[in-house]
Amino acid sequence: MNEFLMGYLPLVIFIGVALAIAAGLMVAPFLLAVNNPDPEKVSAYECGFNAFDDARMKFDVRFYLVSLLFIIFDLEIAFLFPWAVAFKEIGAFGFWSMMIFLGVLTIGFIYEWRKGALEWD
Repeated sequence: MNEFLMGYLPLVIFIGVALAIAAGLMVAPFLLAVNNPDPEKVSAYECGFNAFDDARMKFDVRFYLVSLLFIIFDLEIAFLFPWAVAFKEIGAFGFWSMMIFLGVLTIGFIYEWRKGALEWD
């Protein structure tokens, strides 16, 4: 049983070091940061401008459409890298399945474009 537990010793050491680093990084700003707030430093701002509206105002739906398009193309890239690395092993089936995947994404992009989701007029 002792040999079995010794196999987990590197894992326990790794978790201990990770927890120590995490705790150190969470405590360090309280110990090292300069704390002299002034009215300018603690004032609310939006991108360098003074706040001019309620924080609970409604956003235009185009922001959400652009974020959805970003997620779609981000996932596309996340699938393309492993596909490109394992291209020799997956053969024709992998190639055509990726072509179908890219075709569906292209059709979706064309649909979004024709519906005017990318227009910011």
